[in-house]
Amino acid sequence: MRHSASPSPSKPLASEPPMIASKPTGDAMYTGNCLCGGIRFRIDSQLEPIQICHCQQCRKAQGTAFASNSPIRSDAFSLLQGSDLLAEYESSPGKKRVFCKRCGSPIYSARASLPGILRIRVGLLDGALATRPSAHIFVASQCNWWPITDSLPQFAGAYEPRK
Repeated sequence: MRHSASPSPSKPLASEPPMIASKPTGDAMYTGNCLCGGIRFRIDSQLEPIQICHCQQCRKAQGTAFASNSPIRSDAFSLLQGSDLLAEYESSPGKKRVFCKRCGSPIYSARASLPGILRIRVGLLDGALATRPSAHIFVASQCNWWPITDSLPQFAGAYEPRK
């Protein structure tokens, strides 16, 4: 991946990622769907803190300045409708992006290096969320037209949850 833009000069990059919660505080059920409504799903767990990804691939896949993702356990994800509409694209070796082939909505991504974890696109979820953004990632490749103006930690690249 080419890193053409530099990170926000006003905030130093964080050296340690925020910890992913090791235990949910209780089960919550979230539902979501793609833009056309053909794919519907639910999540039977708490959501982890939202990661705001500024990498070039996420920008191109979303068509925006960043992607808002929450890592979830794959066994907490249930597809309720639309399995025939799911399509996947291996955007880089070992990383698959799953989307609706009718409307193009990105649903989640999964990495072979993180088995059992999906990065759900939180913009698809219905209702209020109990979680909030925790960090900006891949800020070394952020676009130059959307400044990061909040106080969340920033990471030049990715981070993986500690085990």
